[in-house]
Amino acid sequence: MIQNIPEIFGSMVFNDKVMKERLPKEAYKAVRRAIEDGTPLSHDSAKCVASVMKEWAIEKGATHFTHWFQPMTGITAEKHDSFIEPFGESEVIMKFSEKSLVKGESDASSFPSGGLRATFEARGYTAWDPTSYAFVKDGSLYIPTAFCSYGGEALDKKTPLLRSLEAFNTQALRILKLFGKTNVKKVTPTCGSEQEYFLIDKSVYEKRLDLIHCGRTLFGARPAKGQELEDHYYGAIKSRVSAFMKELDQELWKLGVYAKTKHNEVAPAQHELAPVFTSINIASDQNQLTMELMKSVANRHGLVCLLHEKPFASVNGSGKHDNWSISTDTNENLLDPGATPSENAQFLLFLVAVISAVDKHQDLLRISVASAGNDHRLGADEAPPAIISIYLGEELEGVLSAIESGSLYNAKKKSELKIGVSVLPPIPKDSTDRNRTSPFAFTGNKFEFRMVGSSTNIACPNFIINTIVADELKEFADRLENADNFNVELNKLIASSIKEHKRILFSGNNYSKEWQAEAKRRGLLNLKSTVDALPLYTQQKNVELFERHRVLSKNEIHSRMEILLENYANIINIEALTCIDIARKHIVPAIISYQAFLLNEINLKRQYSKDISSRLEQDVLNRLATLSDGFFEKLEKLTENIKKYQKIWDNLKKAKYSKNVLLKEMQELRNYADKMELLMGKEYIKFPTYEDILYSVKY
Repeated sequence: MIQNIPEIFGSMVFNDKVMKERLPKEAYKAVRRAIEDGTPLSHDSAKCVASVMKEWAIEKGATHFTHWFQPMTGITAEKHDSFIEPFGESEVIMKFSEKSLVKGESDASSFPSGGLRATFEARGYTAWDPTSYAFVKDGSLYIPTAFCSYGGEALDKKTPLLRSLEAFNTQALRILKLFGKTNVKKVTPTCGSEQEYFLIDKSVYEKRLDLIHCGRTLFGARPAKGQELEDHYYGAIKSRVSAFMKELDQELWKLGVYAKTKHNEVAPAQHELAPVFTSINIASDQNQLTMELMKSVANRHGLVCLLHEKPFASVNGSGKHDNWSISTDTNENLLDPGATPSENAQFLLFLVAVISAVDKHQDLLRISVASAGNDHRLGADEAPPAIISIYLGEELEGVLSAIESGSLYNAKKKSELKIGVSVLPPIPKDSTDRNRTSPFAFTGNKFEFRMVGSSTNIACPNFIINTIVADELKEFADRLENADNFNVELNKLIASSIKEHKRILFSGNNYSKEWQAEAKRRGLLNLKSTVDALPLYTQQKNVELFERHRVLSKNEIHSRMEILLENYANIINIEALTCIDIARKHIVPAIISYQAFLLNEINLKRQYSKDISSRLEQDVLNRLATLSDGFFEKLEKLTENIKKYQKIWDNLKKAKYSKNVLLKEMQELRNYADKMELLMGKEYIKFPTYEDILYSVKY
């Protein structure tokens, strides 16, 4: 059913339009002050908002409310309470107090805390985030909240993002003031996150224990046809997928998500959804909501949505390109090159701040996308490598090179580059081609961080980008505010920053071996795995950075590292146990059955006539026997090493053992299984093959 999009858009959101229409004028102003300035709501204002929000939610069919938060589990959490309150002996009233709106309580000991909380210390709090609008979904009023411990430590992914936004705003306003932009009251990083995903038929999913438990296939031979013909990318969308996409769009539009683009991606059964830019906090919440809706809407269509970064070996995995930019409340994009000298100078200062930040904090950017799933994807010919670099394009690199050397820039009209004094050439938004191999590419008026995994909560990479750039802006502002001559000092600052950090700029093929050697020569980090990256989280420079801007405390940083290490180890442990389970219950019986069949065929031929050849059966049987012996040996070894893993208590040691031993042995076990799959009759294979899965949606 086609619906009127402008009419349904945001219809289930308690947004600014609804508040302006329904709230008393003073209460509405109080909410706007809370959103724009962080001013706490008074008791009376909160009471008024809660009452109006409840009435609106009930009109939309809500019977319950929930504080919706983002613990360190990687997914969102919610506990639903009904609006009903006893009234008299046998009646109820619908009630929602200001306390229920502003603050909730959850069992903090049941969520990952990385040592911040003891098991017996159960109290945790959820606090309303008024900058992200409440909404109604599935009969409940959802209130976006931050989640913290009894002592105020952040136990979620939203809190550091909110803190980083405050830090960024403070430092960006200092820079803009130096350029005379005193009318700007707020600077907000914005984001548009392109979401890749796979859709497969539910019937094949339910027969694959590895997909159910791990989100990825642990066994499976390469299909005869994968993505070699490149015929799926931007191809015609199958009717079942189209129906799913239509419903998903409508559900997202109702919830105020600017779902804009949808298309087939490179791999069979892979697709993408991209929204319009919005402020990072809202974009982060909406991306979590998008992933949840993808799964629930797919289920209604007899499909399963896979968000793992690498659900299928030998075909492309899924990423989430994080398009990061900066906007002011006067509608200026600070990463737009502009056309006048002052705009160019301002743009160049913000540009070199990003360049400097990325170079100084390569480790943190790599950590921000570190996960067991993303490790399978990074460095393949589908995603950037683990080496961080920036792509600017020929035009911008030429401008920066000229500034560094103090030479003429060879544009259509040569101009002497004295920042803010003489005219700089206009810098077109799309002056060069894109570089899809670059981890961090400038694409006109934004940076595209291409390393983010498809299941990642984008709050993580974005709070780190916000913080590292805010730190550079602080350093720049400290220097420029004390300058005797602003223009002269600005020119020196930009030129020196380019010279110091140009090693991070690279326009070539990031997949090439030559680049790996060149990056090493330049001194760039190559943190190939999560285990390589995570221990750097707690380096002194990183602790000082986050504490300087009050984004994370030392204890919070250490806790996050422990949580991420434990999560990595647990994921691989679950995969290893699932490997063993599938091997013993499905693959071993299948191998024995098929070998028995071959042996029986050989014996039948011998009984019938000695002249009938059984060469084919004998050859297959011999090859299977050799492979099955190797398979069983690896299976026994993996089983023994799982027992050793279970005796390790330190999270870093567990993570290292998981990577160096379990992951390696799982791959070796798979190699044997996949070779045997290609030798066996299809009726003997106990679960759907890659062909069955990737082409399960046929129309």
